[in-house]
Amino acid sequence: MTGQTAGPLTGLRIIEIGSLLAGPFAGRLAADMGATVVKIETPDRLDPMRTWGHGTVNGRALWWPVLSRNKHCVTLNLRDPEGQELFLDLVRESDAIIENFRPGTLDRWNLTFERLKEANPRLIVVRVSGYGQTGPYADRPGFASVGEAMSGMRYLNGEPGEIPPRMGISLGDSLAGMYAIQGLLAALYQRDALGGDEGQEVDVSILESCFSLLESIAPEFDALGLVREPTGPRLEGIAPSNVYRAGDGTHMVIAANKDTLFRRLCEAMGRPEMADDPRYRDHQSRGVHQDELDEEIAAWAAQHTGEEIDQLLARSGVVCGPVYTIADVFADPQVQAREMLVEHDDPEIGTFRGPGITPRFSATPGAVRWSGPWEPGAHNTEVFGDLLARDEETLAGLRDRGVI
Repeated sequence: MTGQTAGPLTGLRIIEIGSLLAGPFAGRLAADMGATVVKIETPDRLDPMRTWGHGTVNGRALWWPVLSRNKHCVTLNLRDPEGQELFLDLVRESDAIIENFRPGTLDRWNLTFERLKEANPRLIVVRVSGYGQTGPYADRPGFASVGEAMSGMRYLNGEPGEIPPRMGISLGDSLAGMYAIQGLLAALYQRDALGGDEGQEVDVSILESCFSLLESIAPEFDALGLVREPTGPRLEGIAPSNVYRAGDGTHMVIAANKDTLFRRLCEAMGRPEMADDPRYRDHQSRGVHQDELDEEIAAWAAQHTGEEIDQLLARSGVVCGPVYTIADVFADPQVQAREMLVEHDDPEIGTFRGPGITPRFSATPGAVRWSGPWEPGAHNTEVFGDLLARDEETLAGLRDRGVI
């Protein structure tokens, strides 16, 4: 197959089945790093991400070409016995499957793990779902919004006493997608580097992915009965670490809750004596007097522009930075220097910039090799033609029967 690069996952072949975000996001991460990712859509039920998002160009949604970049997009009806056989042919030549159907879906299509393993004993199947493959909620549909809520993550967001807001992105889906790739790479290491030989299933849930980020909140409740409450833009007892409004209206994050950083902040503010004030001289004291300290810093910040604060505190070695809009992100020199935005050359949308390749590798960097294709089954001939040397006449018959 064509399109391979020197990315660190070059030579790895992954089948991506499922729609919406968590599974496809995991597939994108793998494809960005050089893996050959074969994305399967049902011929009459295309991925909704083709049309989702807030912005379109020439009637095309801008989310799809980023989420599906670098993938070989094919159509295949997995409900059809002939389609299942063709899928098993593909499985025999692949390293892994990433799927994010509701648990039990593949079993109902006669594509159980046992049957997949019979076709390829070394196959790794990564399953992403709302609640995991087991438990009383396993059969429920699960979206990131509910996973974030039920994990306890969303409760911590927002202001005390108000409805907990969500992030403006599907954070839980992306977290689950990252854990899916982590699980896949760990399973590959066990199979290939440690001589495990056989493949295995990797079970990832959105709920658990969100819950895993809660730091000390779980043991605090278990050991002390403490229920952490939402605290707005700051962390309770961690001071100073808040968002302050500069004199020009810019919102600045200033985080100097470590003793050495706090002393630097006081010196930058022209108030070195604050570092020795009994109310503020150590972490615990600052936590107790957090409101008073925030008032002091807010009054100082209001006398300066955001740029003045940023430059002064950066020179002083204090952690700080402005709260950006996406327009600010595009203009930032650090973003430009690190190539956090990469160009997509799309045949229908034209040239546009999207998120760069993460993480970075010095010897085997990933790349955007092509934008997500708009034609359903754009790579059918390439993938299925290569597979067992199927000719165009055979492929045409498969299309006519609704198999691909």
